[in-house]
Amino acid sequence: MLRTASRRFLFLAAALLASTAVQAGTPLRVQLPADAEQASGRLLVSLQPASVAEKNARDGVVRSVAMSPFGGVTGTLIGMDVPWLAPGQPLVVDAAAQSYPTALSELPAGEYYIQAVLDTARDNNYGGSGDDIASKPMKITLGNGRDLPLLQLDQRSPLPEDLWALPTQAPEALRAQFAAARPHVKSLDVVSDKLTAFWGRPIHMRGWVVLPPGYDGGTVRYPVVYWTHGFGGNLRNSLFSAVSQWDGMRSGALPPMIWVMLDESSATGTHEFADSVNNGPWGAALTEELIPKMDRDYRTDGKPASRFLTGHSSGGWATLWLQVRYPKIFGGSWPTSPDSGDFHDFTGADLYAPNANVYRHADGSAILLVRMNGKVVATFEQFAKIEAVTGSYGGQMASFEWVFSPRGADGRPVPMFDRRTGAVDPAVASYWRDHYDISHIITRDWNTLKPDLDGKIHLIVGTADTFYLDGGARKLEAAMRAVGAKTGFRFLPGRSHFDLYQVGADRHALSRTIAWEMYKLARPSAVVPADVPKPDLEPGH
Repeated sequence: MLRTASRRFLFLAAALLASTAVQAGTPLRVQLPADAEQASGRLLVSLQPASVAEKNARDGVVRSVAMSPFGGVTGTLIGMDVPWLAPGQPLVVDAAAQSYPTALSELPAGEYYIQAVLDTARDNNYGGSGDDIASKPMKITLGNGRDLPLLQLDQRSPLPEDLWALPTQAPEALRAQFAAARPHVKSLDVVSDKLTAFWGRPIHMRGWVVLPPGYDGGTVRYPVVYWTHGFGGNLRNSLFSAVSQWDGMRSGALPPMIWVMLDESSATGTHEFADSVNNGPWGAALTEELIPKMDRDYRTDGKPASRFLTGHSSGGWATLWLQVRYPKIFGGSWPTSPDSGDFHDFTGADLYAPNANVYRHADGSAILLVRMNGKVVATFEQFAKIEAVTGSYGGQMASFEWVFSPRGADGRPVPMFDRRTGAVDPAVASYWRDHYDISHIITRDWNTLKPDLDGKIHLIVGTADTFYLDGGARKLEAAMRAVGAKTGFRFLPGRSHFDLYQVGADRHALSRTIAWEMYKLARPSAVVPADVPKPDLEPGH
């Protein structure tokens, strides 16, 4: 689920209302430099107790102020739409702006760090694009009638346009990998007629094609793997995965295959290659447009028996979904830590329970969402409410609704749950079940699906998954066993969302395991190297 390890979760900022004491002084304001261009976007203001910010500072310097469920909810986040901000003209932060978990007026007196960010692309819910305009973190004192500061929005660090450009601090070994891989990694950019017709403007399907050693100038055909990233991933960081796959094939650690690294990011979050009334027919576009083009343009085997799927987190759900939705097209799917395939356990919440609620269990206890190193760090409620302040779309929960929900009268997805109370809309949950609950679909349609789907799902998840996604996986496995399906589920003891692939010192070991399993299906006579990792499994699996 949610974001991949490399993703920056919330790049925040700060500003807002004021406490009773603070209201006696100058209100909180932000300002663009006089020589800047006018701007608009979502203004985010973050305040964090100085003791917390300084404890987490690198080299004793507080470089950013962030309130994230991954680090515990401390301080306050405020969000406010800014339709237009003129250079050199201070903007007072609206006292009615959204905030979580508390208004500035309710913060205890004391020392805090504060930072403001103008999210000009309105994409910070997804991880940001590098176009933010920020203020420098500032240490302030709240209380005793003190004035609030004027925050100068004068910090900007846009990402380089060249996706192959590496940070200046990148190690030489990585630079060498990128240089070696570049001739073998091709840009993929296909304008979809189906998606263009849906949106009324050109819609691109993008990614990277990784060609195996010896491909150029040869005549050999290869199995093909379609891979996609998790929530927060994009074309830029997918390139790192593409380079890693090339390096693995170059060294012989991975078998020779064509890898298609698909970008599933969008303004609404991840579209997950689902055919959706909100996002459009992404699954149909992939299977009817992009895949046939790949088979024409590259020397793939061109047959389902050697066309495979894999992905992690939301990418795992996408590849699981594509296998179930288009079982004749693909020869097998290896989803890792996928978002829930059974909405009886949607990261802990049963969406079909009477009076279902994603914030609270029936006994009133909080539904937990994020755990790290055996410690609970965020509830479903905390996560959802921070997301709502950051913006109305692009976040993980909103992304699910753009994929799964019916379209409302306002043209937007109907919310699955009330952000204030956590109450689930039973009509929306019913729509989710009938269209996207994989357990329900397999149970309902097994007689039709069995000839083309049986034995093709090879799901892998850790028993300590960071987002509790092992729960939904167990329910999906039980549903498949109930209809007599062949299941290949593997539960890795103690593994989380972010260390699932690691065996010993090798952080990518599971990639080798999966790749060789695929290759052995496509090339039954292939000899699998003896050193291919065999991850420990939960007893009974």
